[in-house]
Amino acid sequence: MGPFGNFAISFSVISVLSGCMTLYGFGLTTGGPAVMMWGWVAVGFMVMFVGAGLAEVTSAYPTSGALYYMADQLGGRRWGWYTGWLNLLGLLGAIAGIDYGAALCTGAFLYLQWDSFYPTPGTIMIIYLCILCVHGALNLFGVRLVSILNSISVWWHLGGVVVITGVLWLVPARHQSASFVFGEFVNDTGWSNSLYVVLIGLLLAQYTFSGYDASAHLSEETTRAQTSAARAIVRAIGWSWVAGFVLLCGLTFAIQNYAGTQDSWTGVAPAQIFLDALGVGGAKALLLIVIVAQLFCGNAEVAAASRMVFAFSRDGALPGSRLWRRVSGRTGTPTRAVLLSVAVAALLAVPALYSSTAYAAVTSINVIGITPAYAIPIYLRLRRGRGFKPGPWNLGRWGVPVGWIAVVWVTFVTLLFCLPQTYPISLKTFNYAPVALLVVLALAAIWWVVAGRRAYEIPAHGGSDREMARLDQEIV
Repeated sequence: MGPFGNFAISFSVISVLSGCMTLYGFGLTTGGPAVMMWGWVAVGFMVMFVGAGLAEVTSAYPTSGALYYMADQLGGRRWGWYTGWLNLLGLLGAIAGIDYGAALCTGAFLYLQWDSFYPTPGTIMIIYLCILCVHGALNLFGVRLVSILNSISVWWHLGGVVVITGVLWLVPARHQSASFVFGEFVNDTGWSNSLYVVLIGLLLAQYTFSGYDASAHLSEETTRAQTSAARAIVRAIGWSWVAGFVLLCGLTFAIQNYAGTQDSWTGVAPAQIFLDALGVGGAKALLLIVIVAQLFCGNAEVAAASRMVFAFSRDGALPGSRLWRRVSGRTGTPTRAVLLSVAVAALLAVPALYSSTAYAAVTSINVIGITPAYAIPIYLRLRRGRGFKPGPWNLGRWGVPVGWIAVVWVTFVTLLFCLPQTYPISLKTFNYAPVALLVVLALAAIWWVVAGRRAYEIPAHGGSDREMARLDQEIV
């Protein structure tokens, strides 16, 4: 990968046409337009601090292990161990959230195309599993194909935002007012505390602004990674911040019927906006743009997650590590890591068959898994003080204040998204993300005692002879 390809994978994983579109209905309920718009601005601003702090550490340690390798080098084996498990939970949760969102939009499109098709939880799950299979297959062909698809994805996303926003601005005869778009507050969560609802509503933006560690995970396959991967993280966040704001404006101004959009029979709120504003033909055309973008996004996320599985297995951290760390001698791809990633993502989405809030829970798994993993290397870099040796891309004297802002923000959102999202709380509305987090941490603690403290070993930075010899033995 070149610098643009590395930027492209993080931009594709952030994917405003995935996160914004699939959680737009959630945003209509938890705070409405005002929280979506101002929440996007505020969260994007704070995520820039996290991205900059992470980019600085990435420049010093550009490896496929990424976050957990940084934590190990800066804080020791136990820090690396738990960071790796959190990162893995977040990446696998992201695959589930992205591809299930793509399945929802595909179901809406098929319903518009054929009246005989109805998007039930069962049919959506079938579509979801098919999408996972496609992404698994594409990732078996090697990083060069992944890089090409991600480069196309960048232009597809930017062009898609322009087309969708332009059409929604030019075609509908009626638009909402600016006061509605930037000032309308809606609370249909069941909670009476408005501040609580505003905070929960930040999930739309915070979920979308995740996955930019993909640039770090692909750094071993990127030229001039010490600068390319670090710059890619910051640029991916910045461009996504702008593109997402434009997209949310276009969607919200074009709402024709708020209640109808919330309760859309398509199951996807933006699809109802397209349908009301443009008719069936226009709605299908714009939905295709969104679906293709989401497929690009999911494919990039599978690439990032599989590299994390590979690197973690390479260092002896996962059960069955000898199996998952093997790579293809023909393509150099960790094929079994790819298959494991899509298999676990398939299991994570199973609750969606039974709960209407399961998709939000899956996205919360992504946020509370991967976001703390971003902050741990930044915190350890701060704790190391002058002992930290920065890479060629660094923040200079701004590194410390930027790092502390990032750590505080991550702590806040991690606690926030463990909270229940709807009231009254029942088995169907329960937020399962904290349960998943506790299960993974418990599994990590148990496996550390059983095998991790003996088998887990981080190789020397920069690709030592010992590491290369070990990798050669694993190629099949």
